[in-house]
Amino acid sequence: MRTILSAVALASFVWGTAPALAGEKDVTLYKNPQCGCCEGYADYLRDNGFTVTTKPTHDLAEMSRQAGIPDEFQGCHLSFIDGYVVSGHVPIDTVEKLLTERPDIAGVTLPGMPLGSPGMSGVKEAPFEMLEITTSGTIGGVYARE
Repeated sequence: MRTILSAVALASFVWGTAPALAGEKDVTLYKNPQCGCCEGYADYLRDNGFTVTTKPTHDLAEMSRQAGIPDEFQGCHLSFIDGYVVSGHVPIDTVEKLLTERPDIAGVTLPGMPLGSPGMSGVKEAPFEMLEITTSGTIGGVYARE
């Protein structure tokens, strides 16, 4: 009887009646409470197949520092995706590259709020350069250009 109950519990977990485990398409996005472009970026991720939970915070700069991103390299918001940190309006191709290649880095950042980037209005003025956030908490070289 115990084996049958264990099997039923396991089956209900596997087939979705229990809470899902975080996967590569699950995103937690921290943003300043009144930021509209951050909501635009969350919608952009959703449009590209991600499940996004947004969490307003007044501690974004400190959270970014704790993630290894110096002030001058911080993006507009901070996302956690499948073990990586993604800071700012990073294009989906770079996010997918990160999740596919699985490099030994903490994540990537697109500093500031570049015009024409995903979630931002305006016209793109130059290629975006996404920088590596190293596992030692520094900024490495360019991870991707788009």
